Amino acid sequence: MKRVLIITYYWPPSGGSGVQRWLKMSKYLPENGWQSVIYTAEDAEYPVEDSSLEQDVASEAEVIRRPIVEPYTFYKRFLGMKKGEKVKAGFINEGAKKSGWKESLSVWLRGNLFIPDARCWWIKPSVRYLSKYLKEHPVDAMISTGPPHSMHLIAKALHKKFNIPWVADFRDPWTDIDFYKDLKLTRCADRKHHRLEHQVLTEATKVVTVGWDCAKGLESHGAKDVTVITNGFDETFVETHGRASLQEHQREHETLPFTMSHIGIVGANRNPETFWSAVADLVETFPETSLKPSIKIRLIGQVDNSVIESIKRNNIEKYIEIIPYIPHNQVVAEQQKSDVLLLFVNNTPNAKGILTGKIFEYMASGRPILCIGPEDGDSARILNETQTGITVDFNDKERMKYVILDLMKKHQENQLVTKNSAAIEQYSRRNLTKKYAELLNGLIQ
Repeated sequence: MKRVLIITYYWPPSGGSGVQRWLKMSKYLPENGWQSVIYTAEDAEYPVEDSSLEQDVASEAEVIRRPIVEPYTFYKRFLGMKKGEKVKAGFINEGAKKSGWKESLSVWLRGNLFIPDARCWWIKPSVRYLSKYLKEHPVDAMISTGPPHSMHLIAKALHKKFNIPWVADFRDPWTDIDFYKDLKLTRCADRKHHRLEHQVLTEATKVVTVGWDCAKGLESHGAKDVTVITNGFDETFVETHGRASLQEHQREHETLPFTMSHIGIVGANRNPETFWSAVADLVETFPETSLKPSIKIRLIGQVDNSVIESIKRNNIEKYIEIIPYIPHNQVVAEQQKSDVLLLFVNNTPNAKGILTGKIFEYMASGRPILCIGPEDGDSARILNETQTGITVDFNDKERMKYVILDLMKKHQENQLVTKNSAAIEQYSRRNLTKKYAELLNGLIQ
């Protein structure tokens, strides 16, 4: 069996979206003739942890954990954060509380001293360790996955030293990422970010990303012929954890309220202001539809203070239920207890290219999706192609109201189903891993 070294910061017990792509890919690589050698951090500072994901680690995988030094302990002590509080991406704090001078200074230090990110101190120790490891345990190919983009710099050094075929896998952009403009970069730091990004994009044997708009962005920064291999859903996971919940929900349909659920983080730039306003108009203006007593909107996961403020401002708190982060093995059941799944795209300049991993598990759940985002974006493209949902533009309140009422009417008539399109199958983790394995095979021929 061929061996591939996968350099990733996120690995169980890390929870959240960052861990899913390569946890699932490595699960199916052995049936395509590849053994995964996972190089990851030991005792890392993960935003969320989820021990249930350990069960998805392939038995064939070799997992190497190495100590990592991160600046988060100093950062949290400096800001007086409470024990157990987690640090957000880029040290950017969202929400109602305004940034003080300490937080502004911390963001400046992060952006200008920790390049490309707060894991940069792990690059040299990792290159030293893996150089010794690879001499004794050769691999046929290598994949680095970012963010954090320090993983790419580890792979870049190893590629130069050993000439191992290297795939730079971008789950998110580098200098085009949402919060890049908020890092308070000096011209010198900005040039360094772009220089390192260009080196990775031009020196990697192959560049892969998760969406078409992101691929265009990477090509504009120097990459050639970027391959798109999207995220996906794990069909065996959905079958194990979801089928009973869907049947139970269908049996209890007539006694349940019309339930719309968003699962995952709702940050400040993902706050659907117009959606909350549309819901407020509906419950106020159309009481004869019985919408008022029978609608429930569930936000499952981390919710930013600015989102809670928007809900209060629209006086719809009684229709909202906020549930903290739940383990991934409970996510599918919660999806299938819902009538409609909400997908909030970040309202940022790169919104068209945002293609979150949750969209694929949403599709596999069999529940219709209401996406608030660009109608010509990558998310809308996927939903249109698979006939699994509707996309409404960020600011189109009248259409939002129409779509919500239409979905509720179908709920009342027990017609709220999605087509079991064969197009969905191409986004299964098994099929996507097969595609990735074919790409790796092509690099070593």
